[in-house]
Amino acid sequence: MHRNRPRSWIVAAAAAAMVALALLTAPTAQAAPGCRVEYTVTNQWSNGFGANVSVTNLGDPLTSWRLTWSFTAGQTITQLWNGVVSQSGAQVAVSNASYNGSLATGAGTSFGFNGTWNGSANPVPADFALNGTPCTGGSTPTATPTVTPTGGTGTLPSSFRWHSSGALIAPKPDAAHSNIAAVKDPSVVYHNGRWHVFASTASAAGYNLVYTNFTDWAQAGAAQHHYLDQSGIGTGYRAAPQVFYFAPQNKWYLVYQTGNASYSTTTDISNPRSWSAPQHFYSSMPDIIRQNIGSGYWVDMWVICDSAKCYLFSSDDNGHLYRSETTVANFPNGFTNTQIVLQDSNKYRLWEASNIYKVKGTNQYLMLIEAIGSDGRRYFRSWTSTGIGGTWTPLADTESNPFARANNVTFDGTAWTRDISHGEMIRDGIDQTLTISPCQMRYLYQGMDPNATGEYNALPWRLALLTQTNSTC
Repeated sequence: MHRNRPRSWIVAAAAAAMVALALLTAPTAQAAPGCRVEYTVTNQWSNGFGANVSVTNLGDPLTSWRLTWSFTAGQTITQLWNGVVSQSGAQVAVSNASYNGSLATGAGTSFGFNGTWNGSANPVPADFALNGTPCTGGSTPTATPTVTPTGGTGTLPSSFRWHSSGALIAPKPDAAHSNIAAVKDPSVVYHNGRWHVFASTASAAGYNLVYTNFTDWAQAGAAQHHYLDQSGIGTGYRAAPQVFYFAPQNKWYLVYQTGNASYSTTTDISNPRSWSAPQHFYSSMPDIIRQNIGSGYWVDMWVICDSAKCYLFSSDDNGHLYRSETTVANFPNGFTNTQIVLQDSNKYRLWEASNIYKVKGTNQYLMLIEAIGSDGRRYFRSWTSTGIGGTWTPLADTESNPFARANNVTFDGTAWTRDISHGEMIRDGIDQTLTISPCQMRYLYQGMDPNATGEYNALPWRLALLTQTNSTC
């Protein structure tokens, strides 16, 4: 992830987003002659549920907004973010927060909430109105977590070709998080009709984690950034996130580095404030890593599970890839048997940012590891195996035949980056098996201006999307 690792702690100064109850008073704004609402129940448990509400303004531009609806089964909102809520009986009104009141024609915003329900019926409201005008542009409910597949089944090619988008996601500083140089190290899942992206932010002050979500990649640049130091994850060095849904526990896990291999959990991926405080997978750095790390850094933790075991991979910026294991039943505890999976005397050929995936419809796994080329540019090598704990065979693993490098990626116009660095595949699902389709693969990665120079934490990394152009299926 980083050639030079920060040791400073990020100072948190942001105030919590306003979620207090407010009076049912309408804001001063233009009337909207049209709107669309997407109401998604993200999860449910015995006495509660979580939901996300997306609002699109189909009428004149608004300077402030107020969305109203009626619950029909006794639901009550207990906590709401990205807005101000008031509820009187079944009647609910949510007004904009201080930072999301302006909605141009065609623009949208979203908020989420937790609530209580009767445990047997949780119908979707049907009478949404924006500033008093009924929303007739459509309402799309989703009652339970769903998955949108990314493709079919097929085989991996022996060489790869890609096309890159331009930079899609850039830093969005706020009053408490200023002078951010980079957004990097992304992890992404598609869940309940939205893309959920987690990433690191880098600045001279250190590292933080950030979350954003959107329905279409065309909206990625405009989507709001939520800094996860506002959640239980807290302040300090947190970087290189990986997100997945651990189905046996019905929980989302966010894996990241803190100087140790750490994780937080939530039952609601769309609520950036809901993540738990950091826990560690290990009590301390495993001995085999300490004995081989040299002057490197312990970085880029990655978890993947099969039907019996979960595996935790990590790198050391010194030419080694490590793997530990535990049982699915014991996860996230009990990681032992740490060993070296791959090593290279040229540490730059086996640098960091490993990804391991199950290939859909096969008994094959795909491993990606970031390398630094002879030109100093970042790229990815690849291997395959029939088991996560097995032997890895080179696939496309050289500078002349890489998995992804500037020499097998095309751009529209002048290439905006010559580095294809730390990222994640677009998955076919959301769970701990990390399954991908081998058809028309996509990879969210970090790149930067080829002319950028300076200290590593100040480099202007941005996020973009690769799309495979030589799919075999």
